[in-house]
Amino acid sequence: MFVFDFRKEFYEVVQNQRVLFFVASDVDALCACKILQALFQCDHVQYTLVPVSGWQELETAFLEHKEQFRYFILINCGANVDLLDILQPDEDAVFFVCDSHRPVNVVNVYNDNQIKLLIKQDDDLEVPAYDDIFRDEDEEEEEEHSGDEHDQGLEPSGKRTRLEEEIVERTLRRRQRREWEARRRDILFDYEQYEYHGTSSAMVMFDLAWMMSKDLSDMLWWAIVGLTDQWVQDKITQMKYVTDVGILQRHVSRHNHRHEDEEHALSVDCTRISFEYEPSLRLVLYQHWSLHDSLCNTCYTAARLKLWSLHGQKRLQEFLADVGLPLKQAKQKFQSMDISLKENLLEMIEESASKFGMKDMRVQTFSIHFGFKHKFLASDVVFATLSLMESPEKDDSGMGHFIQALDSLSRSNLDKLYRGLELAKRQLRATQQTIASCLCTNLVISQGPFLYCALTEGTPDVSLFSKPASLSLLSRHLLKSFVCSTKNRRCKLLPLVMAAPLCVEQGTVTVVGIPPETDGSDRKNFFGRAFEKAAEGTNSRTLHNHFDLSVIELKAEDRSKFLDALVSLLS
Repeated sequence: MFVFDFRKEFYEVVQNQRVLFFVASDVDALCACKILQALFQCDHVQYTLVPVSGWQELETAFLEHKEQFRYFILINCGANVDLLDILQPDEDAVFFVCDSHRPVNVVNVYNDNQIKLLIKQDDDLEVPAYDDIFRDEDEEEEEEHSGDEHDQGLEPSGKRTRLEEEIVERTLRRRQRREWEARRRDILFDYEQYEYHGTSSAMVMFDLAWMMSKDLSDMLWWAIVGLTDQWVQDKITQMKYVTDVGILQRHVSRHNHRHEDEEHALSVDCTRISFEYEPSLRLVLYQHWSLHDSLCNTCYTAARLKLWSLHGQKRLQEFLADVGLPLKQAKQKFQSMDISLKENLLEMIEESASKFGMKDMRVQTFSIHFGFKHKFLASDVVFATLSLMESPEKDDSGMGHFIQALDSLSRSNLDKLYRGLELAKRQLRATQQTIASCLCTNLVISQGPFLYCALTEGTPDVSLFSKPASLSLLSRHLLKSFVCSTKNRRCKLLPLVMAAPLCVEQGTVTVVGIPPETDGSDRKNFFGRAFEKAAEGTNSRTLHNHFDLSVIELKAEDRSKFLDALVSLLS
């Protein structure tokens, strides 16, 4: 059921208990986790933290710990499936679920005792009415047995009319039941057909902290990073992003005003969050890179300028010349550029960008200053944290990458954040090189109702794309670049299915589905249900282990029959 008073129905319930919380492996979940950890430390709440990257890990961890805990918190996992069916918990176990995945499973919505959903009600949830999808067991039993009881009580002589009436009534009830079941299937299909995302979990947790007057500047920054993660990964619409940015902007103004008169406002350790009213450039990591590298490795500019071709490289040179930016300046670190150039850089780039078909070079975002030296944009932190979490380096403990990523969000661990930035640069370079390779060798092919691209073992940097978030980001960037490069109008409106090797020894691949890249895209993804149906229809050996339903693991041998089924399903 939905929790309406987070403070009373959630926080005060767990405040004096030992709590176990499961955290999904995404940046928004990490930010929500940091906020909740800070609140728990304020009130000395005992908790155990377990990172989970998929349903199997969640089940295993729950079985391991279920005897020791009664209260469980799930962050960015659990809302979009029947949680009780998967975990089979004891009757006294209570689950608090803070998850941005939509749609919310109807069983979770209407379970009043064990499932408590920490979800903002202003999201457009459109949950079906209880009576449309559930029938009372007493009614069903009554329908089944009523006919038999009447048959036994009837005498053979003068009650034929009564018997006929009973048969008509029973037939009518059965027809009504069949109609109700057909209507229920249609309602559930419409409700569960598309996968999408609601309000960031970090923002939901920050709202809780604000309601309790315990919202620190660090918590506000984590909420900002959580929202930016959704925007960077195209999980929410531009309208939703702008709306939530407006909400956070008011909180930033309040915090900055609160600290204006304090004596320590200029101390070196002070945290100052500023909202960029003069919005930032839509370039990745440009303040920690050179402007040239950032232009080459930002999806938006690389796709618009078609940088995978020689003609595109020439257009980049023309663009820099039009801006009036010498190549020597553009290729050195941004921090070392002439101050006179940096002062008017936004206006100069924006003016030239519109001539080259790049009309959205501005983006509303936030930045943070740690003292006087360290300044980061929210998107910088997202890329750094994501790269640390999905690092290709071997992790023996299974938790090392998660802990590194979690630590990088604290201002006391800036060395880890800078390491994450270096990993992010490597990841972004590999992404653009892979996109260039796919487009130049025509690896993106039309399968009819969707585009398909497969990376093969031996492709440079293929190991960087075996993890779900990295592969999803590559797929989105590839689709945007393909839409800019193709002249086929129909192909511009198609979604993309992409596969990358996962484990060579086991012969498995990771498959991800990306919705069409259109201006009015509502970011709703239909591939989750389509993958399930295609796998069922062909008995393909798949593993639906990821919290995002549009990411699956598939045996490489079954790939062709799985794709054939997907084509016939979506045609």
